[in-house]
Amino acid sequence: MTAAPPRASPFRRRRRAFVDSAMTWLCGACIAIALLPLASLLFMVVARGAGAMSWTFLTHLPKPVGETGGGVGNGLVGSALILGVAAVIALPAGVGAGLYLAARGDGATGRAVRFLAEVLSGAPSVVVGIAVYALLVRPMHRFSAVAGGLALAILMLPMLARATEEAVRMVPRDLFEASLALGVAEWRSSLWVVARTALGGITTAGCLALARAAGETAPLLFTALGNAFWNVRPDQPTASLPVQIFDYAVSPYPDWQRQAWGAALVLLLLVAVLNAVARIATRARLPGGA
Repeated sequence: MTAAPPRASPFRRRRRAFVDSAMTWLCGACIAIALLPLASLLFMVVARGAGAMSWTFLTHLPKPVGETGGGVGNGLVGSALILGVAAVIALPAGVGAGLYLAARGDGATGRAVRFLAEVLSGAPSVVVGIAVYALLVRPMHRFSAVAGGLALAILMLPMLARATEEAVRMVPRDLFEASLALGVAEWRSSLWVVARTALGGITTAGCLALARAAGETAPLLFTALGNAFWNVRPDQPTASLPVQIFDYAVSPYPDWQRQAWGAALVLLLLVAVLNAVARIATRARLPGGA
């Protein structure tokens, strides 16, 4: 028979309980300290931005300099257009890169793609904006939503590639091998078996990447610039919420500053919706998820 392990002395049990309680309280205090700036920021944006919220604010054009009223309707439309262009560029490329890294990421090409993704993930957004300005805006001789969408797509690519790779690696290898055993081509197995199984994680990555791109200002200053009117043409300068917030916040007009807080609240709600969609997509793919 195996001898029973020796029991800890009462002093050691009390010391372990004390250390456990102390570390629990310390972790809770650290969480509270980390959440305090976030909570204060959210409270300030909601408190100052709620007064500017109205249907007119969401659907009308900005007023000329010095006049009160107006809205950010063109910024909402422009942000949707730029994010749409970014999604069209980034989603196929990012998801495809993630699938390739998960399948053949151990080779020389896979290591090079992973290295480029890591470099891009650490690149400042203003540098990406300047690069797109030099490569696209100057040859086109105009700012445009296409240039803005390309800059945001470059910022989205690393997150999409790495998150897709992690989601695909969680899919059991047996599913892929069973598909190959049935005579399905490798690329079809990757798309219709592996990618569909990892769809929840890929959707989450896409929503989070869009949420991050939606708040970027610096790249759009060099690419999309802005527009005081309605615009749905991707080859023209286009307004966006982040740029409007920047312009209004640094202006000397109190009404524009009030509208900057309102636009910040709209942008915050947009990011919150994208994050909520990401969480719902993740839960829907988990066993027993709501």
